[in-house]
Amino acid sequence: MGKCCLVTEEIERDLHRSLPEHPAFQNETGIAALRRVLTAYAHRNPKIGYCQSMNILTSVLLLYAKEEEAFWLLVAVCERMLPDYFNHRVIGAQVDQSVFEELIKEHLPELAEHMNDLSALASISLSWFLTLFLSIMPLESAVSVVDCFFYDGIKAIFQLGLAVLEANAQGLCSSKDDGQALMVLSRFLDHIKNEDSPGPPVGSHHAFLSDDQEPDPGTDIADLIRDSYEKFGDQSVEQLEHLRCRHRIRVLQGHEDTTKQNVLRVVIPEVSIPPEDLEELYDLFKREHMMSCYWEQPRPMAPRHDPSRPYAEQYRIDARQFAHLFQLVSPWTCGAHTEILAERTFRLLDDNMDHLIEFKAFVSCLGRTLWVFTAMLCIMEK
Repeated sequence: MGKCCLVTEEIERDLHRSLPEHPAFQNETGIAALRRVLTAYAHRNPKIGYCQSMNILTSVLLLYAKEEEAFWLLVAVCERMLPDYFNHRVIGAQVDQSVFEELIKEHLPELAEHMNDLSALASISLSWFLTLFLSIMPLESAVSVVDCFFYDGIKAIFQLGLAVLEANAQGLCSSKDDGQALMVLSRFLDHIKNEDSPGPPVGSHHAFLSDDQEPDPGTDIADLIRDSYEKFGDQSVEQLEHLRCRHRIRVLQGHEDTTKQNVLRVVIPEVSIPPEDLEELYDLFKREHMMSCYWEQPRPMAPRHDPSRPYAEQYRIDARQFAHLFQLVSPWTCGAHTEILAERTFRLLDDNMDHLIEFKAFVSCLGRTLWVFTAMLCIMEK
């Protein structure tokens, strides 16, 4: 109580967006409970802190559980059941979207063939996984999905997603663009009802209706869940985990390639090194960084890799690594004085004195060194 952290402001901003249509969160009592659970989790796990969609899940948990129980359920979801979902890169969710694409090709080949680019469907279904259908389905129906999730894990979300796509396969195949496909799915999901719900329906209000469309009669969530288990329940948890591992490598490699291209785009205009050479230097620099992470004893200093930093500053090396690279790529060596020159150069580049430098500083130094070397050669030739 009374403590603030970096995510406090972000939590405050999302408190009133969680379940605004539900009476429990239209007064300070419900809002205060939600604030306490989210803030407590941010202090428990600073690596995650707070991410959007955690507020929606937590608000639903608070409808059915006491605050401390809701807190530990949130811990289970964020740290065990949906690993790597709740961070700024949502790696876990992207991995599952990649797995979902493969499952679509396997179980719904006609739909996959019609939709040449399944990444469009993946972008639509991302919120299904991030919020367990809570943000795009009426609440009284979505809580049944959450029940299945707590019982069967992510397997339940995969198979329900496939059941939703199968139920709308005809509409999706006749869609002319991604926007129309989104309308088809949103209209279907917004009209999923729960015949067994004791309370009045609370819609998610995401449906898109044109004037010439008749109201959707709706699908009962029990029927949809039964179809998902009967038609797509053959995937075991072990099979899904195997798929996750395989696709995780692909997703991470894609992220690394994107990071590399972004770094080069930032650095190229500022240095006089040809792009192809700069690309090789980046690979050398990153290799040196990775060697320090996995094959050396950790040394107490600032973290070497911080994904929250700008692309060109994410990977960093220390003075010893810089000296190794300096000797490897410098246009000249100074015999016994090479190590001293590298040490002094590193101190000049280490502006904030945290004993680490990033790639941009490294190539800027090398670019200036090459310029001096070239100028000296011209003088010598004259």
